[in-house]
Parts: sequence; C-alpha cells; structure tokens
Amino acid sequence: MTIPLITNELDVLQSLVPLADARLIEAGCGAAHLARELIGRHPTTEVVGIEVDERQLAKNLLNPVERLRFEKAGAQAIPCPDASFDGALMLKSLHHVPVPLMDQALAELWRVLRPGGWLYVSEPVYAGELNELVRLYNDEGEVRAAAQAALDRAVASGRWASAADRRFESPVAFASFDEFEQRMMRPTFADHGIDDAMVALVRSRYLPHHGPGGARFTRPMHVRLLRKVP
Repeated sequence: MTIPLITNELDVLQSLVPLADARLIEAGCGAAHLARELIGRHPTTEVVGIEVDERQLAKNLLNPVERLRFEKAGAQAIPCPDASFDGALMLKSLHHVPVPLMDQALAELWRVLRPGGWLYVSEPVYAGELNELVRLYNDEGEVRAAAQAALDRAVASGRWASAADRRFESPVAFASFDEFEQRMMRPTFADHGIDDAMVALVRSRYLPHHGPGGARFTRPMHVRLLRKVP
C-alpha cells in the first residue's frame, strides 16, 4: 500500500472530523502551529492549548491570537470542566507523557469531551532515516510503543471507540546541521544530556543526507481517531 506524503496535517484532520463551530483542546500544544492555522481556516472555532514547557508557553503568550487560549497543564491533569470540548488533539505529544500517566491522560481527555466527542492522536512511527539519527541521542522506541499500547487499552476499556486509522509521511527539512541541532537535539522541553562527542557523532551521520538545498527527510506518522462512548 502506498503511503501518501502529506505536507499539512491539518488537511488530514479536516478530512476526518468537522471543525467549524467547534470548541477544541490540544494537549501538549508546543508552539501550536496547527491550532493557529486551524482557527484561521475556521473563524467560529476556539482552541485551548495546554503545555507543561514553561519556556514554550511563555513564547505562546507573547504571540496571542483571538480564539486561542493557553494554559499551563499536563494532559494528566486538565484544568477544564467535564464535557466542555467537542474534540481533542494530541500531535506528537502522547509519547512525551510519562508512561505511568498515559492512561490517566487519556481518561482526562475522555472526561473533558462531550459525549460522542473525538480524540485525534498523531504519533511518529519508530522508523525511517530521521528516526535513525534521533535515536543516537534520544531513543524513543519504548515510549512510542507505550503510547500505542495506552490507546489500545483505552479502546479495550469500552470508553472509547476506534473511528479511523491513517498513516502518512510528513516532510521534514533542515537548512543546516546547526538548525538540526537546535530543533531536534536541544528542544526547550527536554535536556538530552548532549555533549561534544555526541554532537560530533550525530553530525557525522547527518552530513551524508545534506545537499545543496539542505537535508530533507520524511517522517512516517500514524493517526488514530477515537470517539468518546456516551
């Protein structure tokens, strides 16, 4: 089966769920790039983004957008009332939730969704050339598998129904190794304990991918859409 190359994940989301007139929550929103574009496309939609990374949250608050509100919180303890959202997003964030708290995070998202509300979870697949670079300093094999297992348990509980399953490739580009190091090796939300020897090793593995236009990769992604069972 051919896996499509998708340049904008909002197109995938929009093909699966109605977004107009919706009240949404994004858990682990990061810089909220997709949420910002989403409310631009849908002028009657509101999004609440929750994030535990204080440095990223501060940046978000310096760049306010109407109908997009930010809160400091983790998915395992959402500071919102029961049944207050039509849909929820987790974009490359479930595997960042501490493994012992993943089930609690999914239970919290179930709590804040209205009956029949949807949860869109997009997770990177543990495969591909970019993954081979990243695993040199941050091997996420176990946490990504744990995220999928938590979703499986959520569906098996009967509180969620599986509504859709999609796979696609997402392009990722870097103009230089310095950009790769800043974005991938030194994120604001984690300290990977990078030393000079590790930088040199990763650089040596990165450079064969780098050409006149920079380095271009594709990241395999797995989307699972769940529905809250009333």
